Amino acid sequence: MSATRYTYLGPEGTFTEAALRTLPEAATRELVPMLSVPAALDAVRNGEAAAALVPIENSVEGGVTATLDELASGQPLMIYREVLLPIAFALLVRPGTKLSEVKTVTGHPVAQPQVRNWLRDHLPDAHWESAASNADGARLVQEGRYDAAFAGEFAAATYGLEPLVTDIHDAENAETRFVLVGRPARPAAPTGADKTSVVIWLGDDHPGALLELLQEFAVRGVNLMLIQSRPTGAGIGNYCFAVDAEGHLSDRRVAEALMGLKRICPKVRFLGSYPRAGVAPEDVQPLRRGTTDEEFLAASDWLARCQDGRA
Repeated sequence: MSATRYTYLGPEGTFTEAALRTLPEAATRELVPMLSVPAALDAVRNGEAAAALVPIENSVEGGVTATLDELASGQPLMIYREVLLPIAFALLVRPGTKLSEVKTVTGHPVAQPQVRNWLRDHLPDAHWESAASNADGARLVQEGRYDAAFAGEFAAATYGLEPLVTDIHDAENAETRFVLVGRPARPAAPTGADKTSVVIWLGDDHPGALLELLQEFAVRGVNLMLIQSRPTGAGIGNYCFAVDAEGHLSDRRVAEALMGLKRICPKVRFLGSYPRAGVAPEDVQPLRRGTTDEEFLAASDWLARCQDGRA
């Protein structure tokens, strides 16, 4: 395995590359762009890279399905950290192009919902076609296949383009969440501001099946930060659920919730416990009464005394 190589969703000039370069260790790693999320993750599975940074959630469009599906299937991988990156687009064109000359535009499919209103107001007749990534859209503009691409302003120099319009976004404070993924290992120690990710498969379709899953978290005071259904590919109505929960695997409330899920579900895939980006331990909301590790341990000790006749 190459311990010094990180892959990412490329080509050069993507928001993913920009997010990866915010990590301190990126300065000492070989950063290798890949054409797709599956290719970036497969490089980790095959030992060609130590880790991959891929997008997993956008504050406007929601979950990135390609990443969620890849993490739910195939050889298991683990998330080790996350990165939040503010997102604003620039309309990149070949030098000299005027806005009135833009008839075709491109970008990543996740970009379109974030610029839909701007397009309606400024380029209502332009035809949109999706690209593999925003940077790939810039490359296609460079080659003359489209008139303009929505990408990061920083990608302009890489592809010999110029930003015709900058700071484009329909939603203020839009951001994308990226995750650094590697092969399974022991999770890092808890920080006090952590997140645990799992994928859960339903045993069978019956009334209240999803409620049963949610109750495993609720009764233990575990706050859910994301839950998204994804088809399993086994037929209409067959779903798994990607879940982000507040807390760390070493927290008793989280561990017991996962054990409860494992008892009632045919399959639970642990994706990792890792620090929450941009959140300090002092910013985390206090736990509900009865959900701290000390209270779980006290209850366990009380039960042992009952069993020994010492209650």
